[in-house]
Amino acid sequence: VLNDLGIEYIEVRGVDGTNISKYDHEGFKKIKERIDAKGIKISSIGSPVGKIKITDDFAPDLESFKNMIDAAHTLDAKYIRMFSFYHESGSDVWTDEERAEVLARLREMIAYAKEQDVILLHENEKDIYGDNAARCEDLMKELYGDHFKAVFDPANFVQVGESTINALEKLQPYVEYVHIKDAYACDGKVVPVGYGDGNV
Repeated sequence: VLNDLGIEYIEVRGVDGTNISKYDHEGFKKIKERIDAKGIKISSIGSPVGKIKITDDFAPDLESFKNMIDAAHTLDAKYIRMFSFYHESGSDVWTDEERAEVLARLREMIAYAKEQDVILLHENEKDIYGDNAARCEDLMKELYGDHFKAVFDPANFVQVGESTINALEKLQPYVEYVHIKDAYACDGKVVPVGYGDGNV
């Protein structure tokens, strides 16, 4: 289908019903053989890194992250999409201590990404630290650089009640990558681009 449509790149998130993070090096090599055979390239690794609670043990997530670095290298992708951790209580109020833990974890990953010459893309996602424009901007002001940049996802901003216009005004200097996605403000339902409230 991608060949028929002239689409050369995909953001790989899952293969054959299995999340990309569940594959190992041999699995990545087999995926590479399959996409090479069809002339398809990978724009970004759609990893689940950072989709754990800020109070969860970070060590397993860090190991998953290092596996995603291997995926990026094996699949010739320079970007890894990732997140900034869920709140323990589901609350929208983050303490200074929780914010500091978010930053510490991200700094550790950014340092490793720099060693490995991979660019991390932080996606604004509902219920993580960087779900609204203000906290995304906070992350970017603290951490933005050659190996940490922003994904702009309009639908996800709609789902947290954020104006996508205001969000883009805050984040445009940091945006490296855009998800073409839309949603209704009334119920958060994801809809075809141009049909929702994302001002795409």
